[in-house]
Amino acid sequence: MFMFLFLVVALAVVVAGVTLALMGGGDSAALPEAAGERLQDPLPADRPVNRADVEALRFAVALRGYRMVDVDDALGRLSAEIAERDARIADLESALAGARAATVTSLHKPEEGHHQ
Repeated sequence: MFMFLFLVVALAVVVAGVTLALMGGGDSAALPEAAGERLQDPLPADRPVNRADVEALRFAVALRGYRMVDVDDALGRLSAEIAERDARIADLESALAGARAATVTSLHKPEEGHHQ
């Protein structure tokens, strides 16, 4: 029984020693942050995003999922472009409705100078 306890304690000491050695032994100087993977093909900066760009978008996998900054950047960009397109569509629909109303008004307006 004594030998078993000795081996368990010795194993714990070895594991603790290896852990401390790998972590720098309590040294106050931290290791520099490793550069993480970035998007291979980010969204284009020089033109609007199209369907193929979104379909080709692949995020790098980090330790616990995707890199939050990459996902946030892509979603922010897509959100801004969708909002811009929605505003443009609303402007075009408003202009079309105005043109239709003007056409209907001009068709129903009696001609001036013409007597029945």
